[in-house]
Amino acid sequence: MAHAAENPSTSGARADWESRVALRTDPAAATPPPDLGAPTGLSARPGVGHVTLAWDPVQGAAGYLVHRADIFSDGADGGRGFAPVDHLGGDVLAVPDTRYVDTTGEPGRAYSYAVAAVPEVTAVGPLSAPVVATARPSTGPPPTVGVTVDAHASGGPLHRPWQPMIGSERLSHLLCRDLTGGREIGRELLAALTRVRDEVGVRSVRAHAILHDDLGVYREDTDGSPVHDFTGVDRVYDLVLAAGLRPVVEIGFMPRALARDPERTVFGYRGVISPPKDWDRWADLVRALVRHLRERYGEQVLGWDFEVWNEANLEVFWSGTRAEWMRLYDVTARAVKDVDPRIPVGGPSSAAAGWVDALLEHTARSGAPVDFVSTHTYGSPPLDLRPALARHGRAGARILWTEWGVTPTHFNPVNDGTFAGTFLLTGMRSAAGRVDALSHWVVSDHFEELGRPQRLLHGGFGLISVGGIAKPRYHALRMLAALGDTELPVRAHGDGADGLVRTWASRHADGRLTVLVWSSTLDQSTVDGSATLGRHVRLTIAGAAGRAATLTRLDREHGDLSTLAAALGVDDWPTEEQWAALRRVDALVAEPVPVAADHGGAVLEFDLPQPGAVLVEVA
Repeated sequence: MAHAAENPSTSGARADWESRVALRTDPAAATPPPDLGAPTGLSARPGVGHVTLAWDPVQGAAGYLVHRADIFSDGADGGRGFAPVDHLGGDVLAVPDTRYVDTTGEPGRAYSYAVAAVPEVTAVGPLSAPVVATARPSTGPPPTVGVTVDAHASGGPLHRPWQPMIGSERLSHLLCRDLTGGREIGRELLAALTRVRDEVGVRSVRAHAILHDDLGVYREDTDGSPVHDFTGVDRVYDLVLAAGLRPVVEIGFMPRALARDPERTVFGYRGVISPPKDWDRWADLVRALVRHLRERYGEQVLGWDFEVWNEANLEVFWSGTRAEWMRLYDVTARAVKDVDPRIPVGGPSSAAAGWVDALLEHTARSGAPVDFVSTHTYGSPPLDLRPALARHGRAGARILWTEWGVTPTHFNPVNDGTFAGTFLLTGMRSAAGRVDALSHWVVSDHFEELGRPQRLLHGGFGLISVGGIAKPRYHALRMLAALGDTELPVRAHGDGADGLVRTWASRHADGRLTVLVWSSTLDQSTVDGSATLGRHVRLTIAGAAGRAATLTRLDREHGDLSTLAAALGVDDWPTEEQWAALRRVDALVAEPVPVAADHGGAVLEFDLPQPGAVLVEVA
């Protein structure tokens, strides 16, 4: 397949990114994290193609790291050879829940498992007592998982961590009139933001570089005096607000004229990652920005989150030291509050859940405000930050995961297929009720950190493709948006229940029922699907006999843009005829499904492939 040549400037930015992205800025914990005991109660339930592990929670744990070892020829493990199970997420391997589905092992081969508690991302506690388990090979039709929901159960509020926030390429991209794939960049990016607001209910958008020089916010006059100009900021924020969203004001990067190290940059658009050359002028700029926003947009600004910088714990995003970033946080947060103490400000907006404890410990000494903690992770559900907040006396602070997704890697094919959609469902289910926002990174494939897309299927971070077509992750969000306001309890049994097969059941105010069922594994070696992990589901809804139902599928044959593009023979960019054909997967189709009656309940049966999800809606 012929590919367009890469722009030299973006290829250089990509090489620089790849050489520095793994380098941490002072990764050591500020003080030793708490010692946590080994988890107890570890059990292993083998099934066809997988092992489900479960254990008791450990007080103070942000998460747990599952380890595995080979069984030696003498039949013992002896504690030898334990290593973390790598599900290929490429970032933090620890998980927040006390249950883990391992599909990375070889069926028929025995392994020893142990699990350790993680107090914070730089520390791992002692291993639990081990257990031995063997995933079974597939020898027949898919096992059946029984799922039961009571239509009249009292239930409780259904939490929606996907709604508060979504990520985007820097907002100056909204002003871009260039074409990618024959599509106007700014117009399609704005359409994607509008769509996610209208169809999913997302309320705010976070993006980098609001202080970047392409918006012209800061310069110095011939006599060296500072000049502030927020005209460009107004243009992009006006567009965001007109789309029905509010901005998350990520305060960065550094204007070149204010930077101590102006040649230290990141991305193809050269965002300056330097500390300021003059701390007072930086504080004045922040105050001027916040004051301008408060005067232009009024009381609504009190509901905007102001986040300090982005991922300063990576050298690729911060040329200073950790101590200098902590100073940046103090100066910036106080400047925001100088304008109006009611405006929320927080951080550390870090990579891989780093520096959360460090920021909380530092601000306990400095007195700087922290209204929310924010951090990022990829490839796993977000860790539980509530114990860290409790340790540092900040239990009232909100928890915002301001970036999250299936992979931290640009141009990764996993972003384009159904596996990423089921991963999204698993992460949102895990986060519900313990985080205030889980923001997917990003809304649209109109994204150019390391270069603009050179073909339709390029492994882009976007939920929506160039050309405005929904990818499976967007369909997964639409499925979540279809859930009702009351979460209903679910009982499940069978091979894969409450692990490999996950559920989320709900009731709407008008009595309608919505049940979401999906195949759940973090193992990215199964990105192309595993027949061994497929299941047959028998769903019983007690108290719903006689009601009609529809079934909506998301799998590699339903709603998967990558599957259809391959079938159509799409090259770098579709022809006009292919664009028209690809729009068939822009919306999932709900189809009537036969419903049987059993003791006053409605019974539906369906196959669930891996990866795959099914949304059942009962009238």
